[in-house]
Amino acid sequence: MDVTRVLFVCLGNICRSPLAEAHFIAHTERKGTAHLFVCDSAGTSNNHAGAQPDRRTLINAASHGLEISHQARQVRREDFFSFNVLVAMDQHNLSHLERMKPANTAARLMLLRDLDDTDPGADVPDPWYGGAELFEEVYHLLHRCTERLHEHLHQQEHPAL
Repeated sequence: MDVTRVLFVCLGNICRSPLAEAHFIAHTERKGTAHLFVCDSAGTSNNHAGAQPDRRTLINAASHGLEISHQARQVRREDFFSFNVLVAMDQHNLSHLERMKPANTAARLMLLRDLDDTDPGADVPDPWYGGAELFEEVYHLLHRCTERLHEHLHQQEHPAL
């Protein structure tokens, strides 16, 4: 059985994408599908490469019992061959991925909120520029959207299970 490989992508890989990755992993563990998925996160920028997630993201996640263990990195060309699906947090990063994507790869690109029933196609706001309230809003938004993504990918990639 093939494993579905998912890469979550934001700008710096220190707020949204590592939190989305942690949420997605938690959903797979809760649903008993962790063996069907591998995920990681990266940023389109290398400004924070090697850094730990933003402390506000870590504090917010920990307050909900969600653990994040990640070191920021930039999206690499080989990611388009290593991952089945690259999931962007906003239109800017999706456009960047579209420009980077090699022509000879089957990797699918998508916007996380394309599956969001409340506001399909909208961006996940970058909490870097906000306070604790925005980090909390993004936490709940990512929880909901990654759960929907998990359901979608599980049905699409592993329908018999």
